Amino acid sequence: MTTAPLLYVCARPQQDAAHAEYESFRHAMGLATSQLDRLDLVREPLPGDVLDRHSGIVVGGSPFNVTDPESTKTDAQRGVEAGLERIAAGIASGDGPAAMFTCFGIGVVTRMLGGEVSRAFPEDTGPVTVALTSAGTRDPLFGELAPRFEALTAHKEGTGVLPPGAVQLASGSGCPVQAYRIGDRLYTTQFHPEPTPEAFVARMTVYRNDGYFDASAFDEVADRVRAASVNEPQELLRRFARRFGPSPSDLPA
Repeated sequence: MTTAPLLYVCARPQQDAAHAEYESFRHAMGLATSQLDRLDLVREPLPGDVLDRHSGIVVGGSPFNVTDPESTKTDAQRGVEAGLERIAAGIASGDGPAAMFTCFGIGVVTRMLGGEVSRAFPEDTGPVTVALTSAGTRDPLFGELAPRFEALTAHKEGTGVLPPGAVQLASGSGCPVQAYRIGDRLYTTQFHPEPTPEAFVARMTVYRNDGYFDASAFDEVADRVRAASVNEPQELLRRFARRFGPSPSDLPA
């Protein structure tokens, strides 16, 4: 058990969306603010001792894509990708804490570890059905979830080929790779495990014109999101916090 805090890593240029995402992670994991630090990689360099000071790391989403042409990437995007790669490399080598990379983060991990990220598997904004693989049903985090559940997605790229050694934990019809694990401490999800439906609708307003959905159909998409049940993705984060975060006695009741 540990008293070290978990860390939320922000990859979003939009500060309002980033703050809301931090709060979504914190509430989903049942943590006090003192138990979930935050690092804004868009605006801050990655500290050299970041892996030593935290018991676990959660990486949020981003409007960035690893498949964006290099000529169009800003210095901020390159810095975010480099920082996330350093985190993933340290954990994959066994030198760091546990981590869960979500949405944009799964692409960074996939590319860095030798897999393939493709634009062939986008998913529109809204709920999708996620199905556990046989390995997923035996995984310490995923294994207690329902074998099929709803989750919220909005992305323009996906994992086409898993990295060597990856264990696929969940799949979907529109995006075949919804989650995988490297070793026993590095997790990735394509779906967003943290937001409630209302929080996701609020995020939609920030990215309304960014091509994730038809902006003229905002209300229709929002209604689909509000009708979703996302208890299982949030349970995944609660299990992550209890397995890798502060000791249960240190968590809020």
